[in-house]
Amino acid sequence: MKEPETQGKADTAQLFPGNSFAAVDQSPMDISYYPPEYPQQKMSAKQPAAAPVARIIYSRPHKKGRIIFSNQEKSLVRYGEPWRLGANEATEIDFFQPVVINGNNVAAGRYVMYCIPFADRWIIALNTNVDSWGLQIDPSKDLFRTEVPVQQQKASIEDFTIVFQDATYGADILFTWDMVKIILPVSFSK
Repeated sequence: MKEPETQGKADTAQLFPGNSFAAVDQSPMDISYYPPEYPQQKMSAKQPAAAPVARIIYSRPHKKGRIIFSNQEKSLVRYGEPWRLGANEATEIDFFQPVVINGNNVAAGRYVMYCIPFADRWIIALNTNVDSWGLQIDPSKDLFRTEVPVQQQKASIEDFTIVFQDATYGADILFTWDMVKIILPVSFSK
């Protein structure tokens, strides 16, 4: 059997020995659901799963000793500049039922979610420009923008993370990376 052609894949071979076919993404794609246990319920034959309320698909970059949030030129995410809330493709959020986010009515559907971070607050936007790589902002396609306060954490988080957490009004979307935590409230009927 002939070995696969590896010319031009030297970087891949050095970074990922034993896999000369494809590079392994350094910012893997992840999915968060509400309710968080939806995937396990869906796979269980014992308990039928109710439809999820929401799903977020994003790529999860790592800190790797870098400066994440600041005004510094070397910062990965600069204050006042739009950020896709992850890496690679634009971060997408699917709502399977209508919800309310910080007083904004959101119909069931699929949206791109991005933010404009500042030291004390983030402006989070939902946009209808889906199926885009990176962040292709067309402000005319913003469904809305809303501000949420930044909370500081005691411990640094290595991997950018988006998860849903239960709340009395529905759920919170928690964004956390480095020393920063953001909570976006999402209201819906339980």
